[in-house]
Amino acid sequence: MPEIQLTENDRLEWALKSFKRKMEKAGIFRELRRRRHYVKPSAARQLKRKAAQRAKFKAAQRARNKASRGKAT
Repeated sequence: MPEIQLTENDRLEWALKSFKRKMEKAGIFRELRRRRHYVKPSAARQLKRKAAQRAKFKAAQRARNKASRGKAT
Protein backbone atom coordinates (compact mmCIF):
# COMPACT_ATOMS: atom_id res chain seq x y z
CA MET A 1 0.00 0.00 0.00
CA PRO A 2 1.48 3.37 -0.98
CA GLU A 3 1.99 5.85 1.80
CA ILE A 4 3.24 9.40 2.15
CA GLN A 5 4.98 11.04 5.07
CA LEU A 6 3.52 14.36 6.23
CA THR A 7 4.94 17.06 8.43
CA GLU A 8 3.16 19.80 10.35
CA ASN A 9 3.52 22.28 7.47
CA ASP A 10 2.21 20.08 4.63
CA ARG A 11 -1.04 21.09 2.96
CA LEU A 12 -3.92 18.63 2.69
CA GLU A 13 -4.34 19.29 -1.05
CA TRP A 14 -0.70 18.40 -1.66
CA ALA A 15 -0.99 15.24 0.42
CA LEU A 16 -4.10 14.05 -1.45
CA LYS A 17 -2.56 14.79 -4.83
CA SER A 18 0.63 12.95 -3.92
CA PHE A 19 -1.30 9.98 -2.51
CA LYS A 20 -3.50 9.71 -5.61
CA ARG A 21 -0.42 9.81 -7.83
CA LYS A 22 1.21 6.98 -5.88
CA MET A 23 -2.00 4.93 -5.98
CA GLU A 24 -2.24 5.40 -9.74
CA LYS A 25 1.41 4.35 -10.22
CA ALA A 26 0.88 1.24 -8.12
CA GLY A 27 -2.11 0.27 -10.30
CA ILE A 28 -4.55 0.10 -7.42
CA PHE A 29 -7.25 2.21 -9.12
CA ARG A 30 -7.07 0.01 -12.23
CA GLU A 31 -7.42 -3.11 -10.07
CA LEU A 32 -10.42 -1.62 -8.23
CA ARG A 33 -12.20 -0.84 -11.49
CA ARG A 34 -11.47 -4.34 -12.78
CA ARG A 35 -12.84 -6.01 -9.65
CA ARG A 36 -15.87 -3.74 -9.25
CA HIS A 37 -18.20 -6.27 -10.93
CA TYR A 38 -17.93 -10.00 -11.45
CA VAL A 39 -17.47 -10.97 -15.08
CA LYS A 40 -18.34 -14.51 -16.08
CA PRO A 41 -15.51 -16.39 -17.80
CA SER A 42 -17.47 -16.59 -21.07
CA ALA A 43 -18.07 -12.82 -21.00
CA ALA A 44 -14.40 -12.22 -20.19
CA ARG A 45 -13.37 -14.28 -23.24
CA GLN A 46 -15.77 -12.30 -25.39
CA LEU A 47 -14.40 -8.97 -24.11
CA LYS A 48 -10.85 -10.16 -24.72
CA ARG A 49 -11.70 -11.29 -28.27
CA LYS A 50 -13.35 -7.94 -29.07
CA ALA A 51 -10.36 -6.05 -27.67
CA ALA A 52 -8.05 -8.11 -29.89
CA GLN A 53 -10.22 -7.33 -32.93
CA ARG A 54 -10.08 -3.60 -32.14
CA ALA A 55 -6.31 -3.72 -31.73
CA LYS A 56 -5.92 -5.60 -35.02
CA PHE A 57 -8.15 -3.10 -36.82
CA LYS A 58 -6.24 -0.13 -35.39
CA ALA A 59 -2.90 -1.67 -36.38
CA ALA A 60 -4.16 -2.22 -39.94
CA GLN A 61 -5.45 1.37 -40.05
CA ARG A 62 -2.08 2.71 -38.89
CA ALA A 63 -0.30 0.61 -41.52
CA ARG A 64 -2.62 1.95 -44.25
CA ASN A 65 -2.10 5.55 -43.11
CA LYS A 66 1.65 5.09 -42.96
CA ALA A 67 1.70 3.61 -46.49
CA SER A 68 -0.49 6.36 -47.91
CA ARG A 69 1.73 9.09 -46.40
CA GLY A 70 4.77 7.57 -48.08
CA LYS A 71 3.14 7.71 -51.54
CA ALA A 72 2.09 11.38 -51.23
CA THR A 73 5.64 12.75 -51.15
